[in-house]
Amino acid sequence: MDRPTEQSLRVDLAACYRLVALFGWDDLIFTHVSARVPGDAHHFLINPYGMLFDEITASSLVKIDRHGEKVAPISPHPVNPAGFVIHSAIHDARPDVTCVLHVHAPAGVAVSAQKEGLLPISQQATIALTSLGYHDYEGIALHDDERPRLVRDLAQNTCLILRNHGLLTVGGSIADAFLAMFTLQRACEVQLLAQSGGRELVPVDPRILAGVRESARSVTKGLGGALAWPALLRRLDRIDTSYRS
Repeated sequence: MDRPTEQSLRVDLAACYRLVALFGWDDLIFTHVSARVPGDAHHFLINPYGMLFDEITASSLVKIDRHGEKVAPISPHPVNPAGFVIHSAIHDARPDVTCVLHVHAPAGVAVSAQKEGLLPISQQATIALTSLGYHDYEGIALHDDERPRLVRDLAQNTCLILRNHGLLTVGGSIADAFLAMFTLQRACEVQLLAQSGGRELVPVDPRILAGVRESARSVTKGLGGALAWPALLRRLDRIDTSYRS
């Protein structure tokens, strides 16, 4: 796969915002997805604070440094301060991470408030559980002293359930972070549906859980999110190509 340029990354990140809206995971102008600029470890792209996710375009994304300050080309749009406390902590600690994706979708928030967290009761859950951490709620993420605890709780995982708050995923590409979020969010939706039936739930045998990571890699042919990403872009293009501008 060709190494992404800043422009191609902008298109993919704008597409990710549109997909978050399309799948109903957005929360008006709140929550955020960030991506590290190719070849520049300390510059990132993030949403223009105040735009709905289905309005975001490649050119409207804001470039910022590791402190959340805007860098050239200077955008006229502000940045959500809570957004970058979370994102900068992870980007600083995880050089393997290109994209950090955080949402407040209702099913994810609901599961984040359950003491047992994500249950091993669906195929989607078994995949998410192979690389999942938990972070206790500390209020709206405005304070730098929360950063080390976020990093500790994510560790080397792909998924993080933020207690009483929502979900977070990371990836070496935007496509990988999106696929991880799709899987985690769907697992939360299935869990709530299963619980609503009021019947005893059947957990997946722990012996099966042990082999899930390799099975998932086989199913995606080792490509991770890149396997589904072109199809997702085609879906967006059928709806509206303006995210590319």
